[in-house]
Amino acid sequence: MRWRLSFAVSLAFAAMAAGTAAPSLANGFIREIKLGALAHDVDGLWSGFSRESEAVDLNGEVIFSPSLPFLWGAIRPALGGTINFQGDTSHAYLDARWEIETPSGVFFATGIGAAVHTGDIHLESPDRKALGSRVLLHVPLEVGVRLDEHHSFSVYFEHLSNANLADENEGIDYLGARYGYRF
Repeated sequence: MRWRLSFAVSLAFAAMAAGTAAPSLANGFIREIKLGALAHDVDGLWSGFSRESEAVDLNGEVIFSPSLPFLWGAIRPALGGTINFQGDTSHAYLDARWEIETPSGVFFATGIGAAVHTGDIHLESPDRKALGSRVLLHVPLEVGVRLDEHHSFSVYFEHLSNANLADENEGIDYLGARYGYRF
């Protein structure tokens, strides 16, 4: 119950903070910012199990304007991070993000990139994931709706893994909601 309240408060704070961003950031280089609250190390998703705390993490992302048209959408660079406030794994990432947006405002995005994390590399504690490498693959998935030309709301999933390139590869999954502000 406590994590649900934390999740709701974090999401509300993220939406307010993103909505007050200075429009001058738009100067053509930054397309959109996203802020949200994510459940930490969610059980039963891609990595299959949970070992770390049931915390709510804060996620932020900047999506840049330069784009490459690709299959009904566009690929853009994205820089972001997810912060855990209870001492578990946090990470920063750089992705190639592919997004498709429909005329109705529904959008789908995915990508691939690299992440650097603060978690354990080897199994040192029963309550921490053994991620196998300091640098991991970052795979995001997002489905959302654009409310108007500036505001969006989405469900967001991200997975960190070394893709079995190291002996230990427990992986870690995050799931939550994000608010986006497009300039």
